[in-house]
Amino acid sequence: MIQGPGTSGLILNEPLLWEKGKKGRSAFSMVEQDVPEAELAAGLAGGAPFFPDLGELDVVRHYTRLSQWNFGIDSGLYPLGSCTMKYNPKINEKMAATPGISSAHPMLEESLCQGVLQLLFELQDFLASITGMDAVSLQPAAGAQGEMTAMLMFAACFKKRGERRDKILIPDTAHGTNPASAALCGFSSVPLMSGADGVLSAASVAEKMDESTAGIMLTNPNTLGLFEENIRAITDIVHQKGGLVYGDGANMNAVMGMVDFKRCGVDAMHLNLHKTFSTPHGGGGPGAGPVCVVAELEPFLPVPRAVKKGQGYGLSFGSTDSIGRVHAFFGNFSVLVRAYSYIMSMGPANLKKASQLAVLNAVYVRERLRDTLALAYEKPSMHECVFSDKKQHKWKVTTLDMAKRLIDHGFHPPTIYFPLVVPGAIMIEPTETECKDDLDQFVVVFKDIVREAESDGERLRQAPTRTKVRRLDETRAARKPCLTG
Repeated sequence: MIQGPGTSGLILNEPLLWEKGKKGRSAFSMVEQDVPEAELAAGLAGGAPFFPDLGELDVVRHYTRLSQWNFGIDSGLYPLGSCTMKYNPKINEKMAATPGISSAHPMLEESLCQGVLQLLFELQDFLASITGMDAVSLQPAAGAQGEMTAMLMFAACFKKRGERRDKILIPDTAHGTNPASAALCGFSSVPLMSGADGVLSAASVAEKMDESTAGIMLTNPNTLGLFEENIRAITDIVHQKGGLVYGDGANMNAVMGMVDFKRCGVDAMHLNLHKTFSTPHGGGGPGAGPVCVVAELEPFLPVPRAVKKGQGYGLSFGSTDSIGRVHAFFGNFSVLVRAYSYIMSMGPANLKKASQLAVLNAVYVRERLRDTLALAYEKPSMHECVFSDKKQHKWKVTTLDMAKRLIDHGFHPPTIYFPLVVPGAIMIEPTETECKDDLDQFVVVFKDIVREAESDGERLRQAPTRTKVRRLDETRAARKPCLTG
């Protein structure tokens, strides 16, 4: 019997550090003073802040216990569709911490930071090659800022052409932040409905695309985990009307080495380095969302960009058409180093294999669970699969109940209730870093939970029961959040 990892370990109460401190404790030894004492000017002294006296063991145990309240990728599987929460090789962290890299000051003369500039230049080249695009800016600090950057470039391009276009087409299967990114840049969103098969039809685009529309924001693979197979016909329609195509590259982890986005007709796209290219994700960042463009849009890219200068490397501040900076200096540099390390250690063949394994794992979970949960679409899926709670309605068990019960079994829940086009959605993305044994554990536990829903639905409705914090009132939390302890 394959069992889940469970959550039966120690769940320790832990007071605040201010409550733990005892007068006289110390976690360090002060070195002997070797300079004469001097009086501090009265005007410089203020009231001393209160800090607790703590021993080294007090501090170590405090933070270790707090860490045990949390769940991390080093603890177990994150089946979060739309987020790609995969394991990040520790070698990337080591490379980012290399003293010559981590200590490089962003204001250094070019002659004193050639290695850093070479790294940035080569990363731009790698990302252009992987996507099939012509030029890259590494500045954007996350996927959403990458979207916004692309929209700023679209607006600048149409201004340069002397055209006024104020609308943009956004399918219901696009990344959720696309409408906000478009609105920030002066475009109003025109929604497009996906077809019964979960993908966008060329006819629906042709119906809405006109000379006042800037173009389309297309996520491919889309948020249902399906490849937009009509992409070439769609981009042709947009281009025939003088529009531009933005490709949301949030799901690039499914198609590395297999799809050339320039040949698909994409004019600009962002990449989430904190997803596909194995850099830290979550906790508010840092992230990185480089933007890749075709040659026509290259003059509008944010600056500065790393360029080749003779036998060395330097920074280019671009043409007068550049939209300028979208981030201080060169972006979230340490994240870029991690992505560079990942690409270098993997090489072209293994990057492609990573995508193949991501798809294989998702298809495996889909086929193992297709008789347990209601499958949203029969069309072949890619890096993630989407189910719903339709089969559990007769027992009055919801997606939320099943997700909470997974926590009792030691699994982080998958993405739920997204994408919105699937009622009661359960989106599962196992990623390429999980082995078959761990996927089998997850599947067996999910099947057990569904059987439990039939026999004892109330247990699911009360879940989780084995965690530090029990189920919250989610409606109240959304409407009246309490942000202090």
